Amino acid sequence: MTAPSLTLNPSGKLAIVGIGPGSLAWMSPEVQTILQTATDWVGYQTYLDLVEPLRAATTQRHVSDNRVELERARAALDLAAIGRTVALISSGDPGIYAMAAAVFEVLEREASPVWAAVTIQVCPGISAMQAAAALVGAPLGHDFCAISLSDILKPWTAIAARIEAAARADFVIAFYNPVSKQRTWQLEQAQAILRQWRSPQTPVVLARNLGRTGQTVTVKTLGELVSTDADMRTVVLVGSSQTRIVQQSHDRQWVYTPRFYPS
Repeated sequence: MTAPSLTLNPSGKLAIVGIGPGSLAWMSPEVQTILQTATDWVGYQTYLDLVEPLRAATTQRHVSDNRVELERARAALDLAAIGRTVALISSGDPGIYAMAAAVFEVLEREASPVWAAVTIQVCPGISAMQAAAALVGAPLGHDFCAISLSDILKPWTAIAARIEAAARADFVIAFYNPVSKQRTWQLEQAQAILRQWRSPQTPVVLARNLGRTGQTVTVKTLGELVSTDADMRTVVLVGSSQTRIVQQSHDRQWVYTPRFYPS
């Protein structure tokens, strides 16, 4: 991604948008309007392709690799600084393991004066854990937390400590980034930690390619979980001790966590 030549224009805008899991039906009207009216889209190619039907003929695409978040944030700010109306695109919600934090990290680290007049807006989207929960019922109906199993930006010791703390506190846990081609052992390690505090019959939801072609949602138990059940396009929801499976009919079951907690 090539940075623009900076001639400052105080009318520039940067909207950090969440497009949800991928389906236009799960995207807010606010985000759709911003995408349709932006002069520039900045993002990972997969996410840009998902919203391509909304792109105006004059809107320019600026594609970057998924692993260069700070570079992408910097480029979006630079475009806005020269007066462009920029949509920086994230899947899910931009504030959950996504680009909003990257933008503010760059702002804090570099404090470039050319960005001072840029109008910044964060536009929420449906997160993967919300979409997964909705498809199976209400597993996030009581206290829950989200933990990324990727140890690229934080050490595994910190991740393991958080899993144990969440397990001991009996939170429902949403695991993001559970397995990748290079990281194949973290999900099994998380399972081993959870098994110290959770029954092997604890419900687990595996939701992959949410809102996209090839969507699958599977419910199994903690004892049955294996690392090959997931990849980077999967969000894993692990129930608390109170999470239940309800059979509505012979071919339809739901997963929910009651709003009450026993004394």
